[in-house]
Amino acid sequence: MSSLTYQLVLAGLAVGSAAALTGVGLIVTYRATGVLNLAHGAVAMVCAYVLRQFAVEWGWPLWAAAGTTLLVVAPAIGLALDRVVFRPAAVRGADPARTLVASIGVFVLLVGGAVLVWGGGARADAPVLLGDAPWAQLAVALALACAVGGVTRWTRLGRELRAVVDNRDLAALDGVDTNRVAATGWVFGSFTAGLTGVLLAPYVRLDPYGLPLLVLEVIAVAVAARMRSLPVAVGVALAIGVGQAQLTRFHPTGWAGPLVQAVGANLFVVALLVVALAAPAVRAGPRDVPARDATAGARATPGVWAVVAVLLVLPLGLAGVDLRTSVQVPALAVILLSLVVVTGRAGQISLGQGAYAGLGALFTALLAAGRVPGVPRMPELAALLVAVALVAPLGLLTGWPAIRRRGLALALVTLAVGVAVSRFVLAQPYATAGLTVVRPAAFTTDRRYYVLELVLLAAVLAAVAALRRGRTGRALAALRDHEAGAAAAGVPVPSWKLLAFVAGAALAALGGGLLAMGVRAFDPAAFDPVRALLWFAAVLVLGADSLLAPLVAAALLVGLDAGAGGGAAAAVIGLLAALSARIPPPASLLPATAGRRPAVAVPPHAARAAPGAVRRRFRLGGTGDGSTGEGSTGRGGNTDPGGTGRGATDRGGKDRDGSTGRGGTRRDTTGNDRTGGGTTSDDGAGGGTTSTDRTAGGGTGEGGSTRQSGTHRDATGRGGTRRNTPGDDGAGGGTTSTDRTGGGTTSADRTGRGGSTGRGEAGRGGAAPAASAGRATRRPQGTGGGDGAGREPADGAAPAVRLRAHGLTVRYAGSTALDGVDLAVPGGQVTALVGPNGAGKSTLFHCLAGTVRPVSGRVTLDGADITRRPAHARTRLGVARTFQEPAVFPSLSVEDNVRVGAEQGRVRGAPEAATEQALRLLGLDGPLRTRRAAGLSTGALRRTELARALAGRPHTLLLDEPAAGLDAAETAALARVLTALAADGLAVLVVEHDPDLVAGIAHTVHVMDAGRIVT
Repeated sequence: MSSLTYQLVLAGLAVGSAAALTGVGLIVTYRATGVLNLAHGAVAMVCAYVLRQFAVEWGWPLWAAAGTTLLVVAPAIGLALDRVVFRPAAVRGADPARTLVASIGVFVLLVGGAVLVWGGGARADAPVLLGDAPWAQLAVALALACAVGGVTRWTRLGRELRAVVDNRDLAALDGVDTNRVAATGWVFGSFTAGLTGVLLAPYVRLDPYGLPLLVLEVIAVAVAARMRSLPVAVGVALAIGVGQAQLTRFHPTGWAGPLVQAVGANLFVVALLVVALAAPAVRAGPRDVPARDATAGARATPGVWAVVAVLLVLPLGLAGVDLRTSVQVPALAVILLSLVVVTGRAGQISLGQGAYAGLGALFTALLAAGRVPGVPRMPELAALLVAVALVAPLGLLTGWPAIRRRGLALALVTLAVGVAVSRFVLAQPYATAGLTVVRPAAFTTDRRYYVLELVLLAAVLAAVAALRRGRTGRALAALRDHEAGAAAAGVPVPSWKLLAFVAGAALAALGGGLLAMGVRAFDPAAFDPVRALLWFAAVLVLGADSLLAPLVAAALLVGLDAGAGGGAAAAVIGLLAALSARIPPPASLLPATAGRRPAVAVPPHAARAAPGAVRRRFRLGGTGDGSTGEGSTGRGGNTDPGGTGRGATDRGGKDRDGSTGRGGTRRDTTGNDRTGGGTTSDDGAGGGTTSTDRTAGGGTGEGGSTRQSGTHRDATGRGGTRRNTPGDDGAGGGTTSTDRTGGGTTSADRTGRGGSTGRGEAGRGGAAPAASAGRATRRPQGTGGGDGAGREPADGAAPAVRLRAHGLTVRYAGSTALDGVDLAVPGGQVTALVGPNGAGKSTLFHCLAGTVRPVSGRVTLDGADITRRPAHARTRLGVARTFQEPAVFPSLSVEDNVRVGAEQGRVRGAPEAATEQALRLLGLDGPLRTRRAAGLSTGALRRTELARALAGRPHTLLLDEPAAGLDAAETAALARVLTALAADGLAVLVVEHDPDLVAGIAHTVHVMDAGRIVT
């Protein structure tokens, strides 16, 4: 080995050893606490400064300074982070995205504090702790990794750590002090951060920005190890360190020279970008998104906006240096508004907006100076607009990975892109050497340029405000609130994500160009990743979905640094972000509105003509179409949905005679106590149908029988009598409900579970099953609405099947979840999937819904293969679904939740009529419609979700445990709705554990076990 190669290997081992220490500390912290500590580099920087303060400024012996720094100061920082920042977040159940914001806040706070205490300049006199021998650093890194591995494997603390990693809640139930384990993880992580800082400081620039960012880049080591394997982390760190050192030997000429030099100096950045894109270390969970707190939907009143406008105009009365500072505020506000679009509106974490702002400034300067080959010199305003157009498509750099990632994994990608752009473009002399920035000719003075900025800022505010209104606003809010629910409602999630990132890149580029022209210079440091983290934290803590927050944040960031000195803004914003789990965003003080639109009266003919409409009325806490609402309460006090009180009088709506067209009023009276099973419900919803339901003997109890008799008249006036005798079905309760749709058909729905009757006199809610368990039943089908597909034909013909599963096989980590499953979902019927947990029901359900792709087999709709179609595409084809946990959009009102389904579903015409119809059907057309979904009861949430699915006019409805969390009355109401939907021609598939509900509504029951349908 040559002398040069040997020396480079030694230098690479020194850097790799420090990177290995960083990787070990990050992994231990993540495994003990679940937090990806982005503040690791800031802790390293602070410890390096403290060691220098002790040894250089105060003259302490090196051993005493190092011992105090590493054994006292660093662990104390870790304990403070655990007790003050992250433990309160864990106690409050903060989502991973909020803990990410807290770690960014700690990063920004420590950087700002270091600038305030030690200044922003670089220090070249950091003490050398282990001398110049890289073998000593390597030995320390290896020894520390071995010690951690030994403790993890062979000690009680290690066993507790592994238990916490596997399942923190279960470990707590097993007696493990998870707080102690987390505190230990933070102490050790801070110790390794401090050791990294004091080892690296002599070899790199010691300043509040450089060292934290350098350590931040080394996150690639932990990500490559998938946040678990210490040997992999050490090996990757050493390999990258040695490789980076060896690249310095190459000096190619021509265009490749600057590129090779940039890679040789930033190989860790390349590694971070590669591993973030190829192998995300953290998996996104259902809560791994920015918090949907009270700032969603926050609106500033006109009076507040008037005050803001006055404050923005006030600088026009200033002169000199004050106005030169003020011109930065509108430009920075435009950059921060890009985060409102990406994070506040679309719910995507973006830590790289500084890169797009820097590119906008760079392209504006290059185009205006005529330094772009083949492009003539442009006027400054034209150059700014062209720069925006060039940068906007680059938003795909983060938008495309965002299609498959979210939360922490997406944060790593956006951070990597931002760091890569900063290192390989903005900070390279070949792009920025000798570059000057000038203002447009007509706006050279500060006053005129400030007016131009205000005009552009007003235009951007109007454009971003437009994204909060109408169909676009609801789609973005749905994406932010619940991504899977948005896809299930028909929102094309990938397209909206790309739109958000492209629009965000364009706004950031516009703001960056304005900022560069405002200060008349291009400064790469103004757009470095540390600034991007500061901007992200400022918008998040002040209110990501508030148009007012970027204006306040821009004023704070510019004003504090100008008035109190550099670092003041970072310290204040960092403190707010670090304590975000305790302190609500200031925007939460603004009034929150759900964006309710006035209800639109839908004429009766619109509801009758709508395809797939269910023309029935149900008493689900509200009155149906055309009902008088009388009789909703009786002497017994409040009534449950779908039932009447003691001795209640239920007055039905007007029942039009099909032969004469004249309306008549019918009164149905029951004088029996409903706990004895004597409630009668008569729903007449037009179409020339008359039906009378009677209960024998005032009610039935155990073993009783119920006889239904009804006379119906079809549309031509021809009458007929039909008698249905269920036999000994009275054990489930004595309620009989007859629901009728138009066209002269009577459908008997026997579900009395929990709402209107009980088992005998005991009052236990039960259902009058349509048939014994496991036996398929047939009911007369309704004739209302739909496109005719999926309805059970007359003369006993088999019902049409549109959705089928053919030989579906799904495997997870070597285990088979589905093993060649075939399933048909016939129209006009309720098909149920039952079986023990782990039988494969949910996996089959997700394959049909489009959220899981099988390894073999296919899913067909009308014979066409839709196996590769995503969830939102299947919704638009007419296959709607609900979730086991209600997937509603908390920041939207109930009405707007339902309207999303009407606007994005299969039939997107006349969304107002579809919305009104779904609200009425599910009893949501009362005061509940204007309430935000956040905080509603489980029953209301499930009705909202079902109404949203029905508003898209599907032909197939997939329900995943729809009765979970419902009480008996709500379950009975749900049963009536599902029975009526099937009678109206829909194909309904239910995955359910409630045997009473399944027995009461299902026409066909499939039992699954071990990934197969056994019956």
